[in-house]
Amino acid sequence: MKLLLTSGGVTNPSIHSALVQLLGKPISECHALCVPTAQWGHPMCGPKSVRGFVAAEPLWQHFSGLGWASLGVLELTALPTIGAERWVPWVREADVLLVDGGDATYLCHWVRESGLADLLPSLPDTVWVGVSAGSMVLTPRIGNYFVEWPSAPDDRTLGVVDFSIFPHLDAFPTNTLADAERWAAGIGVPAYAIDEQTAIKVVDGSVEVVSEGQWTKFDA
Repeated sequence: MKLLLTSGGVTNPSIHSALVQLLGKPISECHALCVPTAQWGHPMCGPKSVRGFVAAEPLWQHFSGLGWASLGVLELTALPTIGAERWVPWVREADVLLVDGGDATYLCHWVRESGLADLLPSLPDTVWVGVSAGSMVLTPRIGNYFVEWPSAPDDRTLGVVDFSIFPHLDAFPTNTLADAERWAAGIGVPAYAIDEQTAIKVVDGSVEVVSEGQWTKFDA
């Protein structure tokens, strides 16, 4: 897949341009599927925030509210019970998956359980746009610092990319650069701390930081 891994969505012209480049056509011509699943695993999320995301309410203007040709919902927890013959065509027909934040370990569990993880390698033209946990789930580890789901066996995630992500840099009092440095010291892989104005674009293994804000790379 083509990846656009963000902390806060498509928040500035540079990230917007990167997204359009990945899509290969205007956003208004692209069909999107919203994946809210990570929200259910995080104590700060719930029915209202899930509705806000899928309804493209103002708080999500930089994500589901970008002006897509259509918005659908792909709830991963439902997929194992309805059969791949129904949901696989939905994914294949979509131009982009909008994968929202929440708890990355919960999301990882359901990406695997749903069968989506097995499908991803066969979607070379589909764009995955992640926000927060929706980006972190593709990394090898998120660090115990970000695990909120009580049933998480550990902090490991899908490992689609070979680096980890510390999101929301300076957006919260507990997400300072000093906090990121302490987190990175124990993560064991290269890592990026990114703010809400930063994204990481990944195409065919090539990694590019797209930013109008602040970011730092930590070596392993």
